[in-house]
Amino acid sequence: MIPATRRFSIIAMVTTGPATAGAEVGIAASPEAVYALITDLPTLATLAEETHTMEWVSGDAPIAGAVFKGHNRNGAKKWTTTCTVTTAEPGRTFAFDVKSTGLPIAHWRYDITTTADGGCTVTERTWDRRPGWFKPLAKLATGVSDRDAANAEHIKATLARLKSRAESGITG
Repeated sequence: MIPATRRFSIIAMVTTGPATAGAEVGIAASPEAVYALITDLPTLATLAEETHTMEWVSGDAPIAGAVFKGHNRNGAKKWTTTCTVTTAEPGRTFAFDVKSTGLPIAHWRYDITTTADGGCTVTERTWDRRPGWFKPLAKLATGVSDRDAANAEHIKATLARLKSRAESGITG
């Protein structure tokens, strides 16, 4: 059982409706081990496609309300986002809202479910929250013209790296 103090989550951006990109992968590792990899920011940055570093700026652990920065790049394009943890349920869910220049950009969520063999299935999803007028500016800043298609490919790559890392037993 997860202690009540560790199950707290906040709702900031609405996540109703279908995700704009997502995928899942089966992993032969415990949900707790996989959660530890996902919530270790330096590790998550090595698994992600565009993010190259992440660090806590408010709080130092994956708990709801904690804030971290994501430093991203795509070729010569570089940008930073501010992320607020909305859900942190060890072994089950890690989710966060992303903002840039104070504007809502996205909501990202990792759901982990235990499988009968002691492993787990990880589902990674994102919801694009950018205002319509901001999308052309985001394309200029990031070099990505179709964010949904790019995120779909990035999620597949992230989950493949997560599976490899978790199944090899390499921790944070």
